Amino acid sequence: MTSLVSAQGVTKRFGSFTAVDNVSFEIEKGRILGLIGPNGAGKTTLLKALLGLTDCEGQLSVMGLDPFKQRKALMQNICFIADVAVLPRWIKVSQLLDFVEQIHPNFSRDRAHELLRQTKIMSNSKVKELSKGMVTQLHLAIIMSIDAKLLVLDEPTLGLDIIFRKEFYANLLSDYFDEERTILVTTHQVEEIENLLTDIMFINDGKVLLDSPMEAIEDSYVELLTSGEDAIKAKGLGPIAVNEMFGKSVMLYEGISRDHLEGLGELRTPAVADLFVAKVKGARQ
Repeated sequence: MTSLVSAQGVTKRFGSFTAVDNVSFEIEKGRILGLIGPNGAGKTTLLKALLGLTDCEGQLSVMGLDPFKQRKALMQNICFIADVAVLPRWIKVSQLLDFVEQIHPNFSRDRAHELLRQTKIMSNSKVKELSKGMVTQLHLAIIMSIDAKLLVLDEPTLGLDIIFRKEFYANLLSDYFDEERTILVTTHQVEEIENLLTDIMFINDGKVLLDSPMEAIEDSYVELLTSGEDAIKAKGLGPIAVNEMFGKSVMLYEGISRDHLEGLGELRTPAVADLFVAKVKGARQ
């Protein structure tokens, strides 16, 4: 299977600072990858490299193209959403549709109108007259009206309330995603998207800490809730993280069979957020 995105030894330096450090990964088409990392981890720099906004060392291919050298051709098959505030506040909705129609060959104005009819957004409204949630709906309607192979979402729901965040991802899956399209999303609200993801990647200090299909998480990691003498025994099995909570110990293990932990407490698959914290803390030790 040919990868939609292929990165081998990708590195980006700014003077003596290394923002992305020898990163390698593959993204197949029809996947939803969550790129998770703290502020300053290298996420934005990596996204800029994928979008052809910055050059880098190593080998990077997106849909068989060099993003930096062949950006014009690449952008015909990529859509990108960052903070929705990038939309000009003075522009009318109808003017925005005119602009996108002129610059993007794969944009369907009929599709955009169809999606906007499901909202309260009027064609003669200016962006500055819309609520933040409505601007997000407008941005998503435009994106979903473009026949693109790769959608990159960088904190797309930042500042929105939980209702709009839920609707955003529900609409994304029901009206956009299919086996021919691929989505790459970064967010700090990991718990809201983990059930949508097919793959997860953790990045910290420019290095990849985890790159895994979601279905492999349950096989590789297990969380144990225990106490008393069982907790003492469990600590001897080498957890990668231990947290104390209400008189109980919560231990996270990597590469240990659940059979080895049977009888020591309650076993469960760790949440992505908990696994991320454990991985980052472990990398800092």
